[in-house]
Amino acid sequence: MAKIAIDAGFLSGAQIPDTIYYPIYFADQDWKVPNRTAYMMGLKEHRPTMATVLDWEKKEQLPEVLSWAEEAATYVDIVVIIPKVRGGIEKIPRTIAGATVRLGYSVPTKYGGTELPLHEFDGWAVHLLGGSPHKQMELAGHLDVHSADGNMASLMATRYCQFWINGTAKYARNRWWPTIKEANNGELWIGENAHHEAFKRSCENIYRAWHGR
Repeated sequence: MAKIAIDAGFLSGAQIPDTIYYPIYFADQDWKVPNRTAYMMGLKEHRPTMATVLDWEKKEQLPEVLSWAEEAATYVDIVVIIPKVRGGIEKIPRTIAGATVRLGYSVPTKYGGTELPLHEFDGWAVHLLGGSPHKQMELAGHLDVHSADGNMASLMATRYCQFWINGTAKYARNRWWPTIKEANNGELWIGENAHHEAFKRSCENIYRAWHGR
């Protein structure tokens, strides 16, 4: 799966700690169960270009968030701070310990999401966390999006053999996420694993859609 994405033009990312198959550009963590020691050890080992830190969910957390960011900055070039406190963005520094700060916007899903008004992110480079490709691209019309991640394409491929397309699959139950079978005139896929084919199509279509904006 990682090779398919890289071949399509994507950069590799991973949640740390996790199994790393390729050199990673981006690192994230389980924001619900943060483990600072394990995370920083992973950043030190893999040296990604960009990494998130602890989500800023309560006002009193800011010193802790900045402490995470300062430590992460010793291993990465871009630190992603994820603000979820209304009116708090103005307190975030543009650089920290020599690293550039990028704001993370968590696309609202069942897993989580940022509830701040979009205008609070004005003037900042933004990284989009999670969400569907079309929702991410919709947000890119309102935010200065420099990067985006998301596991939805891989999950849709491995669980349902569905692939992302730009909303034009009128033949499918879901015009954004047709199945390989629907795209194959109702016939089962013959050849390589169908979920690999679905993921390949998603990666190619997502890459093309972003670069066509």
